[in-house]
Amino acid sequence: MLALAAAGCASTPRVLPTGQLLANAPHFPDDELLCGPAVLASLLVAAGRPANLAQLEAQVYLPGREGSLQAEMLAAPRRHGLLSMTVPGGLDGVAQELAAGNPVALLLNLSLPFWPRWHYVVLTGLDGARQEARLHSGMQANARWTLATLESTWARSGHWAFVATAPGRLPATATAAAARQALLALDRSATPADTAPAWAAAAKRWPDDLTLAIGEANAWVAGGDWAAAEAALLRTTGRFESAAAWNNLAQVRLRTGNREGALAAALRAQELATGTDTRWLDAVKRTLAEIGAKAGR
Repeated sequence: MLALAAAGCASTPRVLPTGQLLANAPHFPDDELLCGPAVLASLLVAAGRPANLAQLEAQVYLPGREGSLQAEMLAAPRRHGLLSMTVPGGLDGVAQELAAGNPVALLLNLSLPFWPRWHYVVLTGLDGARQEARLHSGMQANARWTLATLESTWARSGHWAFVATAPGRLPATATAAAARQALLALDRSATPADTAPAWAAAAKRWPDDLTLAIGEANAWVAGGDWAAAEAALLRTTGRFESAAAWNNLAQVRLRTGNREGALAAALRAQELATGTDTRWLDAVKRTLAEIGAKAGR
């Protein structure tokens, strides 16, 4: 109807904030092989979700690999309605996330590049004055590591890191392009009750992004909240000359029994589609035909 629809468990001082940045994340002790599920549990609870270690182990732990793949680690929070995204920018990036209150999962190699021993940890704090990091690692909560040690072990994974945020909250380091990809992935795993607030937050942060604006409306439609969908599309049509947005507005109004409003929106969509936005012309014609059929009943 609408338009949009590595495995593992296994030094130069940096300029960082002088005050210690501590994110609120519980510690789940783990043995070396189950660090992936334990790290996920910590992120889930920090984002306000309950965590079942046995369930998380079934979702991400691969006995044959004796660890958890990065792709599975990113996908698991989405099954619990959380937005998960990788964090770019090395220490600077994770410092931004910690300052926003988001604990960060890191993938380290505790051995050598040619004989890796991969290990997931939760970064809970950075202290630029002491050149220290705080980590939930294995059986230790908020263990103190030097930044030099953290950098040397983390660099072996290409500084791979990710965060998981609750609906309506976005990672501090997110870009519009990364948010679009993460939101589409969330759509495939979560319910509209979780996806719609996430799309709305992204559309608010990047108001000039048409894809995010239409995506927000689609998410409200998926959840059956027609009033929120119409409000989102009115904001979109007020900001963009988009045949797709006007056509979607016509469809939403038609579904709520507002035939006159649907016709007005569809005619505006037709005007744009016959001008500069021709790719939506067939869709607009179908909408007008549907409106006409409704009138004949």
